[in-house]
Amino acid sequence: MSSREIENIPKEMKAWEVVKPGPVNGDVPPIKYVTKPVPQVEKGEVMVKVLACGVCHTDLHVAEGDLPVHKENLTPGHEIVGKVVKLGEDANRFKLGDRIGIPWLRWTCGVCKYCRSGRENLCPYSKYTGWDHDGGYAEYATVPEGFAYRIPKRFDNMTAAPLLCAGIIGYRSYERANVPQGGRLGLYGFGGSAHLVAQLAIDQGVEVHVMTRGKDAQKFALKLGAKSAGGAYDLPPVKLDSSIIFAPVGDIVPKALEGLDKGGTLACAGIHMTDIPKMNYQDDVFHEKNLTSVESNTRRDGEEFLNLADRLDIHPEIHRYELADALDALKYVAAGDIEGACVLHVADD
Repeated sequence: MSSREIENIPKEMKAWEVVKPGPVNGDVPPIKYVTKPVPQVEKGEVMVKVLACGVCHTDLHVAEGDLPVHKENLTPGHEIVGKVVKLGEDANRFKLGDRIGIPWLRWTCGVCKYCRSGRENLCPYSKYTGWDHDGGYAEYATVPEGFAYRIPKRFDNMTAAPLLCAGIIGYRSYERANVPQGGRLGLYGFGGSAHLVAQLAIDQGVEVHVMTRGKDAQKFALKLGAKSAGGAYDLPPVKLDSSIIFAPVGDIVPKALEGLDKGGTLACAGIHMTDIPKMNYQDDVFHEKNLTSVESNTRRDGEEFLNLADRLDIHPEIHRYELADALDALKYVAAGDIEGACVLHVADD
């Protein structure tokens, strides 16, 4: 053991791998629980012992093949809370034993026009945890130190995990949707991100209306303080100033635009969405309605949201699974009637 390594790290670990993308409910599961080598920590990186990892809808897209394969035998997971156990060369931002969060955005070039203009989320060379590099469905993970976050003390490991993607992406979506003060916001789909955005919006005096297919999710939305909760394709009871689509279903776009008031904004929050049907200009987008998308997030988004979540005490609703049960968690996410977010318990502090 050295001064840059907190414990005797094993050579192998338990982890999940995507062996062949396909339906999580299929005859042959797309992911497999394996023993594999502990990742090597590179220059400027830190290694964490994973304590918890959120189960994001993007993990489902990776496992089922909605997103193209970027790495063979990939370990998914990008809402990682861990304890720093090893420091790579030139890594000095964190100390051994620090609790940090590893998010979706893993690396950007820092020199392209997008990075230099504060839009690193659009960097064409960007890399992502749990897509380009092994993630947190494992006992150990690594991250470039500049792309990790400090976790507010208010949140325990399991609660903190969904904040690192569901929360951060939800926050960026909320910003992109141009929600006015005291306005009306529609949320389509009500899983991990949406239930955090609902809390944020309601705390800031925004009237929230939820459209989602799951009956339990509808009840959960009302419990959190939503003004109304209906089906995924229902029109809201009032015209909305802003809406966010979290469900990866392009068919909802025209209906969501119809539910907007004049000058309203619709933000599509997912990294993947099925095809959007043909739309009519006069009926769907006239009256200065805005349709926009959300691509990843900047590190500034992450810092802002974690500080806001700490100040407003925004807490995810958690469904706990053990690491060995990750496939069951993905199946629950796929069912689309989730109350909150699923989180894998990997280890205790």
